[in-house]
Amino acid sequence: MFPVVIRTATPLSNLLAPRIGVLMVAVRGRKSRSDPKAKSKAGRVKVPPPVDPAEMLVLRERFSQYDLIMRALRAEFKEDMLRRRYEEEVGSLAEERTKQEAEEHQKLMAWNDAENQRLRQLREERIRKELEQEQLRKEQVAVSREKRMEEYVKEKEQEILQLQEEAKNFITLENLDQRIEEALDNPKSYNFAVDKEGRIVKRTVQQ
Repeated sequence: MFPVVIRTATPLSNLLAPRIGVLMVAVRGRKSRSDPKAKSKAGRVKVPPPVDPAEMLVLRERFSQYDLIMRALRAEFKEDMLRRRYEEEVGSLAEERTKQEAEEHQKLMAWNDAENQRLRQLREERIRKELEQEQLRKEQVAVSREKRMEEYVKEKEQEILQLQEEAKNFITLENLDQRIEEALDNPKSYNFAVDKEGRIVKRTVQQ
């Protein structure tokens, strides 16, 4: 009894194309553990192939030589690897590497110091400009405050002068009789009409 396994060696496009039948390839499978021995091999006895003694001696000698050579190569490679590792850790290579690392560290420190110096100069220049701008701003504020104070003083002086000028027309006890006589001599009528522009259009004559 042989199982049938489906295998496809055709492209995917050919498989997706519509077909009437299905490609099936019969493949011979393996025997299971429960299958009996084939009838053609029922009486077969496995006999190892004959070995030539001379050839066996030659092969043994060659195998031993091969083994010795491989062991020697492995030992040499291992020794070389251990020597390199030792030199890298504590030997001349380690000293050279330490020296290179120290030189590189010195270079990096010098570059770091130069960069710090450059950044410090930039920072000091920026702070100096900020201080100058702040000082200029304070001076401008002080000048502006002083100008506003001067304008305020001038405005108050003008108000005082205007009040002094208006005080000349104030009614006092000394000029009370004179003002009464002037009002009686020059009567005024406030009964009048104005238009939208504020002009007097009609005045009632006082009787």
